[in-house]
Amino acid sequence: MKRYFLRLTTILFFLVIPLFRVLADTPLDNLPPPGPGGSGGGTPVGAPIDNGLSILLMLGASYGLWKLYKSRKQDDARSLAE
Repeated sequence: MKRYFLRLTTILFFLVIPLFRVLADTPLDNLPPPGPGGSGGGTPVGAPIDNGLSILLMLGASYGLWKLYKSRKQDDARSLAE
């Protein structure tokens, strides 16, 4: 079971990491030039929260799955002991 969990984790790791490159913001070099006059107010550029949120969700899901795995393993051990 440990080998299966390690394989699954490795496969998911290599499938999910490339998604971060796809979801990354475009470089700021591609911004259009400011309009004539004024201070060039344009649209404000905020901080992206998607990557951090995705990482937190993945870590939370993996922690929950780990806890589920451990609880089922303990239940199996208890049922064998009875």
